[in-house]
Amino acid sequence: MTAIRFGRRGLLGSALAAPFIGRASAQGGDPYVVGTLFPLSGPNAEYGGVFTAGAQLALEHIEQDRMLKRPVRLQAEDTQALPQQAVVGMNKLVNVDRANWTLVGFTAVSKAVAPIGDRAKVIMVNGGAVGPDLSGLSPYFWNVIPLAHLETRALLPYLVGQRGAKRIALVYVDDPLGDAILGILRDELPKAGGQLVGSFSVPRTAQQFGPVAARVRQVRPDAVYIASFGAQQSQIIKGLRDNGVSQLLCSYSAMNLDSVRSLPEANGLIFTGQKVDFEGGDAITRRFAADFRKANGKEPTIYNVNYYNATRLFGLLGQQVEAEGGQLGGDSLRAALLKTRKFPLVGGTGEFDDAGNMMAAIEVNELRDGRLNRLAG
Repeated sequence: MTAIRFGRRGLLGSALAAPFIGRASAQGGDPYVVGTLFPLSGPNAEYGGVFTAGAQLALEHIEQDRMLKRPVRLQAEDTQALPQQAVVGMNKLVNVDRANWTLVGFTAVSKAVAPIGDRAKVIMVNGGAVGPDLSGLSPYFWNVIPLAHLETRALLPYLVGQRGAKRIALVYVDDPLGDAILGILRDELPKAGGQLVGSFSVPRTAQQFGPVAARVRQVRPDAVYIASFGAQQSQIIKGLRDNGVSQLLCSYSAMNLDSVRSLPEANGLIFTGQKVDFEGGDAITRRFAADFRKANGKEPTIYNVNYYNATRLFGLLGQQVEAEGGQLGGDSLRAALLKTRKFPLVGGTGEFDDAGNMMAAIEVNELRDGRLNRLAG
């Protein structure tokens, strides 16, 4: 059966903490280990729950479809989205658990653990971080999410051309993600006919945004781009609105969380994300959506999709390596990826380039009354 275990630092205060017990299986041998480096506690724990839900469903489907000859165990390590804790967790996954595959998220975390996975030749798959410098980080580090430069390039023509928002202010978290988006806006806004009229950095621990809102008001933007994540992004939205910033708010796919959707001040928020048709898509996409709703009682988000795909990819590549009589390892899995390139995933065919980046269509969405409405893409 497929087993899911959580490390001592990875206990969830929810149903996710309970071991997953699958149906009886003819699979035998020591289990493959899929490790996760997610925040399961602290201010970013919501992401950890969302990421894990997608991975769990993929493991259930891998087992149901008997894709692999051996069972799979999910070993979770709690990073709290902090690089230092992620390094500790990655070392444990590599040296103690002998993970065959690891799932990661957050730009700073990804950059911290990549050298460890690179030395150990363990595949690392990111479905949540969007820093553009994650491309080519290691031959064993892959992305199943469009990186920030792709999301931002898709958003700017809509903002400038269709909404007339030419003066953009940026509120960004002081970390590699925020720095990356600042650089993208500086480079790409003039090409789209816009102007970055102000950029305001906030510490990761900041919770009060009145002074930032006052500075934003002074530059008189047409729109404000928010580059943060976790609980802070909701606090920034509320802080801006409560302190008189009435302009259009926009961001990237990190906003696709229940905590943002339920926030009254987020009404009208515009953000980018991958394009997935849960109702009219292919059989894999429809199965994912139906089973996710049944298991979780709500609509899936793109992060659920990403970590489902990141885990399903392990099943598809592992199946290929097993069929060819090989042993699952970083080199054999990478060779299988580069040989095949295209895979049936949720959202349609996922195609990977030489650096392990998956190509994906991007859409622009508006959050209105708790629901997403597609605007472009």
